[in-house]
Amino acid sequence: MKLSNRLQQIHDQIPEGSRLADIGSDHALLPVAAIRSGQAVSAIAGEVNPGPYDAASKQVSDAGLQSQITVRRGDGLDVITSGEVDVITIAGMGGALIASILDRGISKLEGVQLLILQPNVGEDILRRWLLQHHWVVVAEQLLEEDGKIYEIITAMPQGSSPITNEEVYRARPLQGDVELTEDLLLRMGPYLVDRATDVFFAKWESEILKLQSVVQSISKSDQDSSRDKAAEVEQLIMSLKEVLACLPKVKP
Repeated sequence: MKLSNRLQQIHDQIPEGSRLADIGSDHALLPVAAIRSGQAVSAIAGEVNPGPYDAASKQVSDAGLQSQITVRRGDGLDVITSGEVDVITIAGMGGALIASILDRGISKLEGVQLLILQPNVGEDILRRWLLQHHWVVVAEQLLEEDGKIYEIITAMPQGSSPITNEEVYRARPLQGDVELTEDLLLRMGPYLVDRATDVFFAKWESEILKLQSVVQSISKSDQDSSRDKAAEVEQLIMSLKEVLACLPKVKP
């Protein structure tokens, strides 16, 4: 069984010997791979929908790993109990949904030492949730696969992280008056800006185009609130362009 590059990068973030919960596990590919590699000694594959739940159950059964992987049907972190796992992976959902899952199951995060999260969109929403709830981003990956760009965000509890949130999101001067503010670091990724690859530039050039479309749409309205919002988005576009112009491009 070969993992996609996206799942392989998530797999490689799992410390050896972990007790893993993979939320929204789909076909349970990640738990099976993690058990086989020794990254995990036990795993829970959680799925809320019956089709993926059945597919995950079959995958685990076919792999002969029923004694090490438990497939459970339930919503988000409902499938685990507090203290049962030390690593949680959630991949392939929007950042707002992942943040919501973590928020609703926040009591289940006690004892968890690592969150490995792969939002499809809304990465800044997820980073803001982690910051507000005292989780520290300790690593980030960016990759392109099948024409899509993915970010992987790895976070640790504040008490066990080797770095503080203040250090991660400390404003950084670039050139002249251009500064990477906390807001921009939350949007763009505090580690990703330090390794601005072609994929990074492609992602943000695409995001700027989307924001420009938002401005055009908002500008059709005569309401004061719409004008204020358009000005706010235009300011963000300008800030993003300034940052991109200052960042050196790193070869992958």
